[in-house]
Amino acid sequence: MVRPRKVFAQHWLKSDKVLDAIVKAAECSTNDRILEIGPGTGILTRRLLPLVQSLVAVEIDRDLCKLLVKQLSNKENFLLLQGDFLTLDLATNLVAFPNFKNQNKVVANIPYNITGPIIEKLLGTIANPNPTPFESIVLLIQKEVAQRLYAKAGSRIFGALSVRVQYLAECELICHVPAAAFQPPPKVDSAVVRLRPRQIEIPADDPKKLENLLKLGFAEKRKMLRNNLQSVVDRDRLSQLLEQLNINPQVRAEDLSTQQWVTLSNTLTT
Repeated sequence: MVRPRKVFAQHWLKSDKVLDAIVKAAECSTNDRILEIGPGTGILTRRLLPLVQSLVAVEIDRDLCKLLVKQLSNKENFLLLQGDFLTLDLATNLVAFPNFKNQNKVVANIPYNITGPIIEKLLGTIANPNPTPFESIVLLIQKEVAQRLYAKAGSRIFGALSVRVQYLAECELICHVPAAAFQPPPKVDSAVVRLRPRQIEIPADDPKKLENLLKLGFAEKRKMLRNNLQSVVDRDRLSQLLEQLNINPQVRAEDLSTQQWVTLSNTLTT
C-alpha cells in the first residue's frame, strides 16, 4: 500500500457519499473523454472508467503510477501520464494516442496547494482564456477556496479570484466535504464545485485592462474603490462614472458584480 506523501499534499478520499456526488456532478456519458488530475490510488478513476469513452489521468507520484499501472493497465479506455500537470504539455503527449485526445470534461481531487494554478491552466485567464474550453470541470478543493469561487458580489469573500473565474465560467457548489472523509484527514474542510466554462454576455474590450483594474481594486479591500483606483483614474471622475452606471460612489471592490467590473472597464478610458 502506498502511503500518502506530504510533499504532494496527498489525502486519500474514502467517502462513498462524496465519490458518488462527484460522479453524479460530472454527468458522465459514453461519449465523454475525461481528464483526471492526481488520480492517487485510483478510487475515483475506477468509478469513472465504466461510464466514459476514455480517461486520461496525470499523476506526478512515481509510486502511485506503478500502482495504477498494476491495477488498471487492462482497461482499454485508460491512459496514465506521469508528470506535473502544471508543466505537462498534454496535447503533445497525446499525439501518439489519438483515441485519448480532446478531453471534454475534467473530474479531479486536486492538491490544495496548487489549486489556483490548476484552475488557471484549465480555464485560462481573462486576457488569455482557454481556446478549447471544457464542457465542465468538477473539482474537489479546499472549502475556503471553493467559497471564493462561487461567492456573490457584496459578500466579504467575493474577491479578484471570484471575478476572474466567474468571467470565464459559471460556478456552483455541489457539496461540502468534511475532513473526516479523507485518510489522513487534512487540517481544513473541503467542497466539490462544478465549473461550466462560458462566454460572458458583454466581454471586456481590453481584457488586460480589466485584469489590472481587478488587481488594483482588490489590493486593499477595506478602502473604497475610488481610492484603490486613483493611480489610474481621478477619484472625482470615477465617482461621476459610478453614478452614471447607477453604482454607489462609495462602493468597495467586492460590491461590484463581475458584469459591473466589465462594464466599468469598458467605460473607463485610461
